[in-house]
Amino acid sequence: MNLRKRSLTAFILLGILFIVIQYAPLIVFFLLLQVFILAALVEFYNLADRKKLSPQRALGAACALIISASFYFPRLGFERGLFICLLAACAYFVVRISTLERLAGFPQSMSVTFFGALYLSFPLNYLYRIRLENGVFSLYFLFAVIFLGDTGAYFIGRPFGRKKMTPIASPNKTWEGSVGGILFACLGALAARKLLLPDIVLWKAVLCGVLVHAAAQISDPLESLFKRAVGIKDSSNVLPGHGGFLDRIDSLILASPLFYYLVEALWK
Repeated sequence: MNLRKRSLTAFILLGILFIVIQYAPLIVFFLLLQVFILAALVEFYNLADRKKLSPQRALGAACALIISASFYFPRLGFERGLFICLLAACAYFVVRISTLERLAGFPQSMSVTFFGALYLSFPLNYLYRIRLENGVFSLYFLFAVIFLGDTGAYFIGRPFGRKKMTPIASPNKTWEGSVGGILFACLGALAARKLLLPDIVLWKAVLCGVLVHAAAQISDPLESLFKRAVGIKDSSNVLPGHGGFLDRIDSLILASPLFYYLVEALWK
């Protein structure tokens, strides 16, 4: 039953994603991306709440959207957007911290609020930048590398995995599975190049596959550390069979910016 739910959820999500990427106006893709970012941010703040870190959700959501706006409006720029976030956060907490009780929790509250917005909004908005500057096929290349790499890590790691890779963050991840993931990521890169981007030099496509999935293998257990710190397996159960939004996008958090920079350095 769990496999049926998982497959149905994956089919619906991938179907929506494909339609929006392939056919919808760019603004629709950008707005859908913000929905994912904000949903993941809510889950991140829920994790922080379990540790009584007092994240300020409204402030964090506003900062996340300001960072996103810096990607959509080039004249705003990331540096200006980040400063606006910092200024807003400082003003908010100067006004809010009016009792000794609130003062005691101030450092962790400001830190987790600001970090959550930056941790999710900054890297994930590179998906929009990839779509804008490099086209839909580049996004499909990225997804092929991530999804096939994850599949390879699972099918190689499960029967052959022996040496633990990240025993605290992800006890089931092994070095054997990591190698399998890299190999499948290369296959994904080769397939995407042949079908979608034949003009890309072969070794550059393979190198992108290796490096991007290596980044994903850091990004995934990093997100797991936040969950393990509060003693839960999934960030939420909003997506049947898949956990939460944060669980579904964790690999893309570090992989998306790296892929963008590799494309800039190697493909152009």
